[in-house]
Amino acid sequence: MQIDFIDETELVENDLIKLLEDVLQYAANEENIEESAEMSVTIVDDETIKQINADYREKDYATDVISFALEEQGEGELDIVGDDLPVHLGDIVISFDRAKAQANEYDHSLNRELAFLSVHGLLHLIGYDHETKADEKAMFQKQESILQSFGLKRNET
Repeated sequence: MQIDFIDETELVENDLIKLLEDVLQYAANEENIEESAEMSVTIVDDETIKQINADYREKDYATDVISFALEEQGEGELDIVGDDLPVHLGDIVISFDRAKAQANEYDHSLNRELAFLSVHGLLHLIGYDHETKADEKAMFQKQESILQSFGLKRNET
């Protein structure tokens, strides 16, 4: 899978970007995502994600991760054409500030928190959600399973 990383904060080191790419590639393999699929991950600050959250979700607060799935077809939208083109799953936006705060709150590493948010975002891109208790349980079990089998366990600092 092709993953484009954009670090608008200029705070994320290359080894952390490599870890996120590795965990997302691992998750893509676990979820049988086509190798030709594409997606992007953008790391921003709280102010930026708060604005995105307000603009697109009408929620006036900073959040940790937002996913924009591009392959979902909304009601009344035309069919996507171009079967020979790579699938663009969508875009994930992660708040570096929220990730740091949550890593401290949950007493684990920033690496683990950013990986968690990345996998969470990817699962949203491929159709998982947590609108109901059952969906939430399934999604959180899936992301925890991926992180555990990848080797990123909870409460490791």
